[in-house]
Order: sequence, then C-alpha cells, then structure tokens
Amino acid sequence: MKFKKFFIAPIKGYQYISRMLPANCRYYPTCSEYAKWQFEFNAPHKALAASSLRILRCNQLFKGGIDYPLVDYFPPGPLNLLDFNHFCGKIVIVYWLVPKAGRSQYYVLKDFDATTIEPPHTA
Repeated sequence: MKFKKFFIAPIKGYQYISRMLPANCRYYPTCSEYAKWQFEFNAPHKALAASSLRILRCNQLFKGGIDYPLVDYFPPGPLNLLDFNHFCGKIVIVYWLVPKAGRSQYYVLKDFDATTIEPPHTA
C-alpha cells in the first residue's frame, strides 16, 4: 500500500497543477488519470510500462479517443463470500472492472457518480 502512495503522489501533484492549464490530452481518461489507475490496480513495473506507452501515444500521430486501463484482477474465492460483514452496511462504488476476452484481464471504469447504496425506502 505504501508503494502505491509513493507512485501516485507525483501524479496527484501533476493533476493539481494541470487543472490551471488548458486541457490537451487526446485520450479519455486523461493520461495522468490512466497512470493513477494503473498504479492503483497493477504492479509498479506493469503500471510504469503501460503509463509510459500511453504517454508516448498521446500526440498528433495517433487518433486518441477512449482508452481505459487494462489490469489483472483475480476475484476472491468462494470462501470470502462467507464474510457477512462484507455485505452489511453502505456500499460505495468507485470502480467497475469489465472483463476483457482474456481470463484474468479487466478494463477499469471509474464511476463518476459514485453514490452510496441504501436499503429501499418503504412507504
């Protein structure tokens, strides 16, 4: 966890400064957001390689467009379903993992309208 913060801190600093500048990234999500997601979900060496390639593609020679990060994710085993505290309380959804054609690769989609899920109100 500390390694993630070490790599993500300069990205957050860059994002803070870049808010004052005009937007000029050719991709969605932006290259800095892409790199931040890579470092949150992947090993540092994989995240650095993917982020570097993405930054190299962010120029006039490439079309740009929507390019979500691809991460490796292995869902928890069936024994983790027995953890009842996991299912109780409020749930905040921040990221969606959408499977790719491979067995263990997923696209990361960020939910910008992350809301807490509460029990339905009965009248």
